[in-house]
Amino acid sequence: MERRDWYVVGTGLVIGILAAVLVRFGNPANMGMCIACFVRDITGALGFHRAATVQYIRPEIPGLLLGAFVAALLGREFRSRGGSGSLVRFLLGFFMMVGALVFLGCPLRTLLRLGGGDLNAVLGLAGFIVGVLGGVEFLKRGFNLGRAQRSSIFGGLVMPLVGIVVLILAVYHPVFDPQGGGPVFTSVKGPGSLSAPLLISLGAGLLVGILAQRARLCLSGGVRDYILTRDTYLIKGYGAIFFGVLFANLLLGQFHLGFTNQPIAHTDAVWNFLGMVLVGLASVLAGGCPLRQLILSGEGDTDAGITVLGMVAGAAAAHNFLLASTPAGPTLNGKVMVLVGLLVTVFIGKLCREN
Repeated sequence: MERRDWYVVGTGLVIGILAAVLVRFGNPANMGMCIACFVRDITGALGFHRAATVQYIRPEIPGLLLGAFVAALLGREFRSRGGSGSLVRFLLGFFMMVGALVFLGCPLRTLLRLGGGDLNAVLGLAGFIVGVLGGVEFLKRGFNLGRAQRSSIFGGLVMPLVGIVVLILAVYHPVFDPQGGGPVFTSVKGPGSLSAPLLISLGAGLLVGILAQRARLCLSGGVRDYILTRDTYLIKGYGAIFFGVLFANLLLGQFHLGFTNQPIAHTDAVWNFLGMVLVGLASVLAGGCPLRQLILSGEGDTDAGITVLGMVAGAAAAHNFLLASTPAGPTLNGKVMVLVGLLVTVFIGKLCREN
């Protein structure tokens, strides 16, 4: 392997091992670092949805943003840019989150669930790859949301500043409404009540943000690049995450093989598959998976910031309108919205073309 390959493999191994260690320190099982789930928890903690079991300000998310920001500054790669199909990207972020919450995990958590022995994630991974394949077909046919333009420095600083505000809220937990109890809301039961200590979570987020920014890590990008150019660079990081979390889970006694009784997962194969088809397709059209969108936001990419805000809106809608699955399975509303999301993303792929 080339030197750069060792870097992305090392980054993947660190992410996988850290995810298992975060579970050991208190994060939900097979959810050491799930971008979709953690954004959903923060959305609930700020009162944008009221599902009481998934409300907690996860320090890993502002850590990722700020880690990427610091790495971009040190590498002289911080550039404020945007204006490339912003509202379309908002929609893509929205449906990316809906698909993830029907599956119950983002592409990163798909690997973490596999590394914990959850065989339901095999269907999710297969669906994600199919969705990426669909996105690649649109790229081949000229899909393009337009060229981003350089913009004022403040635009690029917005998302890192949001990360700082969220981190302050995580530390101080101010109560603005003594009678209403929030924001900030915190779950007393369910996944939102399970967390690693704040400093450990923040440190892990910062480290992953720095490493992922330097490695250009993107889970949809790995499959996309291999299909388009047979470039295996990013996909090696994909494999390294899996082997890292698998090794750490085996070492820590956190590996439980099977389909049933898996933590925060359901066994509906069809909707595990279709939910992640939507995530894969939306990720390619938006230019990166949920992890990559956060990293780009930290680098000053305001289009990625808009996509992240779309994910926040998707998380709020998923729980306010009963779209998110539970361990009992997907809801009817969730199934309908996945199909709507697939139709919308296909139309976006067909209509947003250079020629």
